[in-house]
Amino acid sequence: MAPLESFENSNKFKIIMFLLLILIGLIVTGSVFTGEKFHLDPKVLQKAQEKYGPEGRSRLVAWEELIQRYNGASDREKLEKIDYFFNKKIVFANDMDLYGVQDYWATPVEFLARGAGDCEDYAIAKYFSLKIMGIAEEKLRIAYVKALQYNMFHMVMVYYSNPEAEPLILDSLIDSIKPASERRDLLPIFTFNGAGLWLAHDRGQGKLAGKSSRLTAWNDLLQRMAETGI
Repeated sequence: MAPLESFENSNKFKIIMFLLLILIGLIVTGSVFTGEKFHLDPKVLQKAQEKYGPEGRSRLVAWEELIQRYNGASDREKLEKIDYFFNKKIVFANDMDLYGVQDYWATPVEFLARGAGDCEDYAIAKYFSLKIMGIAEEKLRIAYVKALQYNMFHMVMVYYSNPEAEPLILDSLIDSIKPASERRDLLPIFTFNGAGLWLAHDRGQGKLAGKSSRLTAWNDLLQRMAETGI
């Protein structure tokens, strides 16, 4: 995401508008697949190969195999395997270069087939991969933060082993999974999942801000995922 020049002024409005966008668009979604039953449509694999070459198909097949192989693993092992997989398989690129727009949320299939994406795409792909592998949605959140070291808005995925636990951070900027207390370089703003949006409060879970079923970037993403059979 682009560096910030005036976080306290014009970008405060952008944060509010982005928060409202998520509030409008959050919808409750159920798991369609479990990891052991997860299979990509052969047509999706063929299309990926036609558009992005054999590497695009190979990344999708590797993702499918990873989900199936570690479906019965512990939550911690699932987190480590998924975080490592996406951080190593995908290169960072901004939305303007990839899609010609300022903000585009790629589905995991688009992200992997193309082999490139930005921080939102990493967080989204990790979130849905872990959900497919059977981790309960209430344990998973996508977090909107400010990366203080780079002075930019950023997205990560967070995991709560229980509602009172300190969250673990899965981040595309670093390869290790660390608890929130060890990521003082990240300033939390809000977190969300398919059940709602939480305003950041200290480093706990925060306050549930609301949910809705209206059209937004979030359910547009879900619609595109449905079209690829996920």
